[in-house]
Amino acid sequence: MFRVGDEVFGRTASGSYAEFAVARVDQIAKKPSSITYIHAAALPVAAVTAWQALFDVGQLEANQTVFIHAATGGVGGFAVQFAKWKKAYVIGTASAENADFLEMLGADEVIDYRSEKFENETSNVDLVLDTIGGETQARSWGMLKRGGMLVSIVQPPSEETAAAHGVRCMFWVSEAKNDELVQIADLVADGKVKVYVEKTLPLSEARQAQELSQGGHTRGKIVLVVP
Repeated sequence: MFRVGDEVFGRTASGSYAEFAVARVDQIAKKPSSITYIHAAALPVAAVTAWQALFDVGQLEANQTVFIHAATGGVGGFAVQFAKWKKAYVIGTASAENADFLEMLGADEVIDYRSEKFENETSNVDLVLDTIGGETQARSWGMLKRGGMLVSIVQPPSEETAAAHGVRCMFWVSEAKNDELVQIADLVADGKVKVYVEKTLPLSEARQAQELSQGGHTRGKIVLVVP
């Protein structure tokens, strides 16, 4: 499948910031020649997480409605694009200053989480992708139609609460798979999915990158560059 010298992207065997890392062969794929290493580095973790949460777990289908929290972030931005590629109806939250960016990603509806109570603006949703947890997760249950599903990538949702609302739930931690990386790479190569990198920092500034990421206000991804 691979030869020495192939340009690849994927996930390492264990999460870390390092100059060199080991990756399993089933967790990498060939890098699309149309994108840079920086953009390739922004793909695997966030894109695979979004893909699996929507499709492997959430079983999102065409013409269904998905609600995506923090829809301009790393995972959220890919989730919006994947859902639109699947021909789903996409609703996402963002700040007012990021509304245009979210529409550019393909969202059908944008809700300003600072000025609007999203749970009062939306109902009858098939799938909620929770990338925030806490109060945001707790306020999301009422938006789902009966039989709908909440998938969280940050905090295990309450199965008891889900049952009380007649919906399903799951906490999901992604793991890269070669076949899914290949599908994602093909979408990027075909121009159907864009990779957005808000900021690059040298490896020596990994702490700042982590703080920016945890701040929750980035557009797309932050990438560390090895000198």
